[in-house]
Amino acid sequence: MSRRHSAEKREILPDPKFADLVLSKFINNLMLDGKKSTAERIVYGALEIMDKKGGDVQTTTTEGKGEGEGSSVVTFKSKGLAVFHTALKNVKPKLEVRSRRVGGATYQVPVEVRHERAMALAIRWIIDAARKRSENTMTERLAGELLDAANERGNSVKKRDDTHKMAEANKAFAHYRW
Repeated sequence: MSRRHSAEKREILPDPKFADLVLSKFINNLMLDGKKSTAERIVYGALEIMDKKGGDVQTTTTEGKGEGEGSSVVTFKSKGLAVFHTALKNVKPKLEVRSRRVGGATYQVPVEVRHERAMALAIRWIIDAARKRSENTMTERLAGELLDAANERGNSVKKRDDTHKMAEANKAFAHYRW
């Protein structure tokens, strides 16, 4: 790992159907062996399934620091996309533990998660949980996992809760934060 400078962030293009950067990152993470068109077909199929099954998820969300002055209301083109963003918001962790070596002992120190890392973890956890589900096609698995995550259920939400419990259990070592 280079100590001189950090790697530059690559500029990614928004997805072609909804012009959404987060959805484009999700497609890129789902992609295997460079087969982007297959990944797009899976994700768009899952969004269509979520359009039909939808459920009781709101179609507008607020973005920003909080509900106060820095927030803006975003409306989505499809109900499936709104469910997708709600699922990501529900799975994003706020705390995680990082290993810190102090004097011969290694401590699990709870730290807050940066927004970019929280988004990356949420995307990764949803995709892993969807791959482990038992539905027939990946499109159905992904739609099921996203619907479960949007309704605060599923393995990806369980993973977030486990991460938060681990951070809470190691709260005593918070003074080792750097």
